[in-house]
Amino acid sequence: ISFEEALRYFQSAQLAECRGTVEAPPRRRGLAALLHVLFGPPRLRAPLQAERDLALAIARCALDDSERVHVRILQTIYRRLTRSPLGCPRYGAHWEELGFQGAASRGTGALRRRARRPQPLSTRVFPKSGGRPVPKRRRSLTRGRFPQHFPFCVVSVNVTRIVVRALRDERLSRECNRRRQVLAVLNDVYVGAFLRLYSAWTARRGAPDAGALLSELETFTKKKPRQLLKALETYLSG
Repeated sequence: ISFEEALRYFQSAQLAECRGTVEAPPRRRGLAALLHVLFGPPRLRAPLQAERDLALAIARCALDDSERVHVRILQTIYRRLTRSPLGCPRYGAHWEELGFQGAASRGTGALRRRARRPQPLSTRVFPKSGGRPVPKRRRSLTRGRFPQHFPFCVVSVNVTRIVVRALRDERLSRECNRRRQVLAVLNDVYVGAFLRLYSAWTARRGAPDAGALLSELETFTKKKPRQLLKALETYLSG
């Protein structure tokens, strides 16, 4: 499924229930509110707020095995990352190749647990939004198993949470206002954040402290999203 088709589906789908679960930005009081007004990020411009609300609603939309589009999205993730021309079973050990953990256990594991306890269909399902394709020499993450037992999809879920929270907390508003779009910025920041985490992971040989790396990434993403985007541009330009 293409990004455009998936987006059209979510735009036309009944997301009222998901919209009702979207968390509002944190409320600031007293000095914290004053400092945010003086030194914090700007508010998102009114014409972009509907797109932001759509992104947050998509992130709260639970994965549904009975929904054909949801299954097609999962199949697209598998085929893009493995470069396989064929689809795959909904459950099985093949998902471990993408970095899901425990997916081979009696045909259950991460994906089955997600079906039992609904989780967000996050923005990771959209690998790009009209951006440049990644050069072949830069596709090391999509070639078979990942180095150092890197749990690609598990990490992806966590990076998605960090980036969506940054959007909710208005940390990406400045860049969204500058580019006059939300989803494309959200996806680019996601890729930049993932790149930064992967670079830190590979730099720390042995068994990296994933919790510490994610905590550092969350702080950096909130404070310096523009630097993530600049680092991504440098990486893609070689």
